Amino acid sequence: MFHPALRTPICSLLGIEYPVLQAGMGFVARGDLAGAVSAAGGLGTLGAATMSAAVLRDEIAKVRRMTDRPFAVDLLFAKGRGGNAAQPFTDDIQEALEVVFAERVPILVSGLGDPGPIVPRCREAGIKVLSLTGNTKNAKRLAASGVDAVIAQGYDGGGHTGQVGGMALLPAVLDAVDLPVVYAGGVGDGRGLAATIVMGGQGVWCGTRFIATPEAWGHDNYKNAVVQIDDEGTIRTRCFSGKPCRMYANRTTAAWESAELQAKIEPFPLQMRAVAGWLGKDPYMAGRRDGEIEIGACAMGQSAAVIDAVTPAADVVLQIMDQASRALDRVAPR
Repeated sequence: MFHPALRTPICSLLGIEYPVLQAGMGFVARGDLAGAVSAAGGLGTLGAATMSAAVLRDEIAKVRRMTDRPFAVDLLFAKGRGGNAAQPFTDDIQEALEVVFAERVPILVSGLGDPGPIVPRCREAGIKVLSLTGNTKNAKRLAASGVDAVIAQGYDGGGHTGQVGGMALLPAVLDAVDLPVVYAGGVGDGRGLAATIVMGGQGVWCGTRFIATPEAWGHDNYKNAVVQIDDEGTIRTRCFSGKPCRMYANRTTAAWESAELQAKIEPFPLQMRAVAGWLGKDPYMAGRRDGEIEIGACAMGQSAAVIDAVTPAADVVLQIMDQASRALDRVAPR
């Protein structure tokens, strides 16, 4: 049995067995990964921001063929034209949301942006809403929007991330909102979960650790890079999306550190088209699908420093729980 402190209120809120939440990584987090994590007792999440409505529907079906346990869909809540009440989000987000409601997805996550306009409809449908934040200002705003829990992501996290370090951010967010708080950023094993619990958080949102799994969608070169790099192998850059995003440091990120190219970076999401034109190919497909990791966009966090193998997703969930349990036993024996 795992340490009793690991049975946190977020588990009951979301209907999961373990407070290990797999991040909804773009391209990487599809049905095979989300289904495996949920079946193992964690929370599997579909990274739907890069999926069409039809693909999202198919990936939801894939998860449900694997398990009847809860899972989540993660979207990037970009504002629609004019940001009015009739069209609060972009067309793509609106279409994905209709799939979420039609398929009765149990949990919705906003990886970016404020899902506030859709929260009342989620409540009516019985859908729990979680939102990522990188600072206390946005944590308060999200709490005011009515979300059920916030995910505080520190500077060391992979993908789109803020500029506040995790050891400062987690307690600050816990003080700022009267909601369950999950921690993200730099958690590559169970010690990070144990530390989160000790500080008052209720679970962890792990991305990079789940990239290095057979079930993750992506090239072996991408997965192996997570295993091989050290704590200085990533960089926080705007070059791929226009927003600060922690990526595998490669030739493309190095080139865009120059003052000349820095000045040409477009706002999100226009930069994705700009860097694709500069590179002559889609950087996301180059890195994640084709394994061209020295030029492509390969999101990963500093937790890669403690990841030493590509491991089945279900084993990752149980390893994190076992490591956290042993860490807690050292300071609070049962």
